[in-house]
Amino acid sequence: MAEKIYTETAPAAIGPYSQAVKAGNTIYTSGQIAIVPATGNIEATDIQGQTEQVMKNLSEVLKAAGTDFSRVVKTTCFLADIADFAEFNKIYGNYITEKPARSCVAVKDLPKGALVEVEVIAVTD
Repeated sequence: MAEKIYTETAPAAIGPYSQAVKAGNTIYTSGQIAIVPATGNIEATDIQGQTEQVMKNLSEVLKAAGTDFSRVVKTTCFLADIADFAEFNKIYGNYITEKPARSCVAVKDLPKGALVEVEVIAVTD
């Protein structure tokens, strides 16, 4: 059975899902958008600011699950505008340094008008 992962230092799920689940030694995070946990709102209006918040949120979820970005094996990234790809990569690359497998696609819309969403798969010991 999968263990649900939850932390108050990342945004609560905005639907019927968990922030992450742990199955064996694998962590599957739900997609994170740039919601600031303290306010429940997206405060950044540009791709850099939103990407920074997304990565902070993911860091907190991974920490709660007993792992970190160095143990990420796969990411899936969603951009509202593919023209933001280069700017997104600048911030993403500050956090994801081990170069895991990745998919990055543009989508029509993201929840709450977000510009970026990222989900990861990581391992623990």
